[in-house]
Amino acid sequence: MSIKFISPSENQENIQVPYYADKVSAGFPSPAEDYMEQTLDLNELMISRPNSTFFVRVDGDSMIEAGIFNNDILVVDRSLEPRNYDIIIANVNGEFCVKVLDLNQRYPRLVPQNRNYPIITVTPEMTFNVFGVVTGMVRKFK
Repeated sequence: MSIKFISPSENQENIQVPYYADKVSAGFPSPAEDYMEQTLDLNELMISRPNSTFFVRVDGDSMIEAGIFNNDILVVDRSLEPRNYDIIIANVNGEFCVKVLDLNQRYPRLVPQNRNYPIITVTPEMTFNVFGVVTGMVRKFK
Protein backbone atom coordinates (compact mmCIF):
# COMPACT_ATOMS: atom_id res chain seq x y z
CA MET A 1 0.00 0.00 0.00
CA SER A 2 1.31 3.43 -0.83
CA ILE A 3 0.20 6.60 0.89
CA LYS A 4 -0.05 10.05 -0.68
CA PHE A 5 0.27 12.89 1.83
CA ILE A 6 -1.85 16.01 1.35
CA SER A 7 -1.39 19.12 3.48
CA PRO A 8 -4.35 21.31 4.43
CA SER A 9 -3.90 24.62 2.66
CA GLU A 10 -3.35 27.47 5.07
CA ASN A 11 -4.07 30.04 2.36
CA GLN A 12 -7.33 28.51 1.19
CA GLU A 13 -10.44 30.50 1.97
CA ASN A 14 -12.90 28.77 4.28
CA ILE A 15 -15.96 27.86 2.28
CA GLN A 16 -19.23 27.89 4.15
CA VAL A 17 -21.51 25.07 3.00
CA PRO A 18 -25.23 25.05 3.88
CA TYR A 19 -25.91 22.75 6.82
CA TYR A 20 -29.34 21.35 7.59
CA ALA A 21 -29.55 20.63 11.31
CA ASP A 22 -32.27 18.00 10.93
CA LYS A 23 -30.91 14.50 10.56
CA VAL A 24 -31.65 12.44 7.47
CA SER A 25 -33.32 9.10 8.10
CA ALA A 26 -31.39 5.99 7.16
CA GLY A 27 -34.50 3.91 7.80
CA PHE A 28 -38.00 5.08 6.94
CA PRO A 29 -38.35 8.47 5.22
CA SER A 30 -39.15 11.43 7.44
CA PRO A 31 -40.67 14.79 6.49
CA ALA A 32 -38.02 17.23 5.24
CA GLU A 33 -37.67 20.67 6.75
CA ASP A 34 -37.85 23.60 4.33
CA TYR A 35 -35.18 25.73 5.89
CA MET A 36 -31.49 25.77 6.56
CA GLU A 37 -30.41 26.46 10.15
CA GLN A 38 -26.72 27.34 9.73
CA THR A 39 -23.61 26.83 7.64
CA LEU A 40 -20.94 24.21 8.08
CA ASP A 41 -17.23 24.66 7.48
CA LEU A 42 -15.73 21.26 6.71
CA ASN A 43 -12.33 22.45 7.96
CA GLU A 44 -13.90 23.29 11.31
CA LEU A 45 -15.73 19.96 11.42
CA MET A 46 -12.79 17.74 10.46
CA ILE A 47 -9.74 19.55 11.86
CA SER A 48 -9.33 20.17 15.60
CA ARG A 49 -5.61 21.00 15.53
CA PRO A 50 -4.64 22.57 12.18
CA ASN A 51 -0.91 22.70 12.94
CA SER A 52 -0.68 18.95 13.49
CA THR A 53 -3.29 17.72 11.00
CA PHE A 54 -2.73 16.41 7.51
CA PHE A 55 -4.64 14.42 4.93
CA VAL A 56 -3.58 11.19 3.31
CA ARG A 57 -5.12 9.35 0.37
CA VAL A 58 -5.54 5.59 0.80
CA ASP A 59 -4.13 3.25 -1.84
CA GLY A 60 -5.22 -0.32 -1.26
CA ASP A 61 -7.89 -2.44 0.37
CA SER A 62 -6.42 -3.66 3.67
CA MET A 63 -8.92 -1.60 5.72
CA ILE A 64 -12.18 -2.26 3.88
CA GLU A 65 -13.86 -3.98 6.85
CA ALA A 66 -13.36 -0.73 8.79
CA GLY A 67 -15.11 1.16 5.99
CA ILE A 68 -11.87 2.63 4.60
CA PHE A 69 -11.60 2.11 0.85
CA ASN A 70 -9.13 2.82 -1.94
CA ASN A 71 -8.93 6.57 -2.70
CA ASP A 72 -10.57 7.64 0.58
CA ILE A 73 -8.90 10.62 2.21
CA LEU A 74 -8.03 10.18 5.88
CA VAL A 75 -7.74 13.06 8.35
CA VAL A 76 -4.70 12.39 10.54
CA ASP A 77 -3.66 14.20 13.73
CA ARG A 78 0.01 13.88 14.64
CA SER A 79 -0.44 15.46 18.08
CA LEU A 80 -2.61 12.66 19.50
CA GLU A 81 -1.11 9.90 21.60
CA PRO A 82 -2.09 6.61 19.93
CA ARG A 83 -4.28 4.37 22.08
CA ASN A 84 -5.22 0.74 21.84
CA TYR A 85 -7.45 0.03 18.82
CA ASP A 86 -6.93 3.47 17.25
CA ILE A 87 -6.62 3.52 13.49
CA ILE A 88 -3.16 4.89 12.85
CA ILE A 89 -0.72 5.79 10.11
CA ALA A 90 2.48 3.90 10.91
CA ASN A 91 5.93 3.76 9.39
CA VAL A 92 7.31 0.22 9.49
CA ASN A 93 10.78 -0.37 8.07
CA GLY A 94 10.46 2.77 5.94
CA GLU A 95 7.01 1.95 4.55
CA PHE A 96 3.80 3.77 5.51
CA CYS A 97 0.58 1.89 6.22
CA VAL A 98 -2.82 2.44 7.79
CA LYS A 99 -3.83 -0.20 10.35
CA VAL A 100 -5.53 -0.71 13.70
CA LEU A 101 -3.07 -0.52 16.61
CA ASP A 102 -3.29 -3.48 19.01
CA LEU A 103 -1.31 -3.05 22.24
CA ASN A 104 -2.63 -6.14 24.02
CA GLN A 105 0.28 -8.43 23.13
CA ARG A 106 3.95 -8.50 24.12
CA TYR A 107 4.77 -6.46 21.01
CA PRO A 108 2.51 -3.95 19.27
CA ARG A 109 0.53 -5.36 16.39
CA LEU A 110 -0.78 -3.61 13.30
CA VAL A 111 -4.05 -5.24 12.40
CA PRO A 112 -5.52 -4.92 8.90
CA GLN A 113 -9.27 -4.87 8.53
CA ASN A 114 -9.33 -7.30 5.63
CA ARG A 115 -8.95 -11.02 6.28
CA ASN A 116 -6.76 -11.37 3.16
CA TYR A 117 -3.89 -9.48 4.83
CA PRO A 118 -1.62 -10.66 7.64
CA ILE A 119 -1.26 -9.00 11.02
CA ILE A 120 2.09 -7.23 11.41
CA THR A 121 3.78 -7.88 14.75
CA VAL A 122 6.26 -5.10 15.47
CA THR A 123 9.41 -6.72 16.84
CA PRO A 124 12.46 -4.92 18.30
CA GLU A 125 14.41 -5.63 15.10
CA MET A 126 11.99 -3.49 13.08
CA THR A 127 11.99 0.27 12.73
CA PHE A 128 8.55 1.51 13.75
CA ASN A 129 6.87 4.75 14.62
CA VAL A 130 3.33 6.04 14.69
CA PHE A 131 3.03 8.94 12.29
CA GLY A 132 -0.45 9.96 13.44
CA VAL A 133 -3.91 8.93 14.57
CA VAL A 134 -6.76 8.84 12.04
CA THR A 135 -9.55 11.13 13.26
CA GLY A 136 -11.82 11.29 10.23
CA MET A 137 -12.35 10.42 6.61
CA VAL A 138 -13.58 12.09 3.44
CA ARG A 139 -15.09 10.04 0.63
CA LYS A 140 -16.41 11.23 -2.71
CA PHE A 141 -19.08 9.02 -4.26
CA LYS A 142 -19.19 10.52 -7.76
